[in-house]
Amino acid sequence: MRIRPIAEGDLDELQALSRETGVGFTSLPDNRDFLAARIAATVNAFEERVPADRRNYFFVLEDEASGHLAGCCAIEGEVGREVPFYHYRVGTLAHSSVQLDLHRTIDSLFLCSDHTGDAEVASLFLRPEYRGRDRRHQRNGALLSMMRWLFMAEFRDRFPDKVLAEMRGVFDARGRSPFWHCLGSHFFPMDFNEADRLTGLGQKSFIGELMPKYPIYTPFLSAEARACIGQVHEQTRPALAMLKKEGLRWEGYIDIFDGGPTVEAYIDDVRGVRLSRRCRAEIDPALGEESARPRWLAATTGMADFRAAWVGRGPDAAGVLRLSPGETARLEVEGGAPLRVLDTEEQI
Repeated sequence: MRIRPIAEGDLDELQALSRETGVGFTSLPDNRDFLAARIAATVNAFEERVPADRRNYFFVLEDEASGHLAGCCAIEGEVGREVPFYHYRVGTLAHSSVQLDLHRTIDSLFLCSDHTGDAEVASLFLRPEYRGRDRRHQRNGALLSMMRWLFMAEFRDRFPDKVLAEMRGVFDARGRSPFWHCLGSHFFPMDFNEADRLTGLGQKSFIGELMPKYPIYTPFLSAEARACIGQVHEQTRPALAMLKKEGLRWEGYIDIFDGGPTVEAYIDDVRGVRLSRRCRAEIDPALGEESARPRWLAATTGMADFRAAWVGRGPDAAGVLRLSPGETARLEVEGGAPLRVLDTEEQI
């Protein structure tokens, strides 16, 4: 299994991936024209033909045995520059009466665009058949999630100070969002799936046009909707756990549709960015494939030809990383090439 930038020939498989993501996965809509445009924009981003603040880096996880795509993930260079990027900020409003000597604080939701200009890690999806616990599929989800920190560390000057990730919110057994049903459905003349589809296509201006500009008092929401605030979809819990391990935290921002949390951090504080380091590749034909659970992640240092994969060992004291023939082919490197590596189990 290896990570590489998406290519124009991946359109059919990317559309197949989009059909498997399910409700609430806003960033990968099942729209062929949109997906084709996204691939084209990604190619331009990796070839650095657009400004850094407009780059969307989209990666795929490729099964080297079959050539099929097992999953995907992305990094948005800066959000909100071309299309508004809305959230609800969870806060409080204080009310008091001097005459009656009463004081109340009420939880409230404030419509905002506070994350404009931040980077975003998004679109992480792994096909169910690649989530197995056998050796071949070990840690595929971690590979998709953590390789983005190596990419951002290697090309740190292309990114702003902060990074965020929007987490999919709670849906019931019928695929219904209690938060949307109680709040958003009253302001948008459409169902959740249609609103979700439009935002996925980048058509977000209607949010600011139709949503109320005043704070929303959460006691007016149903108990079921309030319980969704800052909570994640059951399939999103592993992804959230990995992001928390890297140092991203919930600071009170939620998705305006499903109430899912947005986690964030300063990029330089992210564990995978801080602990990654450069080394030099050395090819060792005598090495075989490791059978143990992988812990070392390696990535190449070129942008257009970026590759990332698990390797069976870390660099030695001299900064040399020995690669097996299989690892060499996976990363598409030659002896002496620079690599960026991360011990994913190193303690902070």
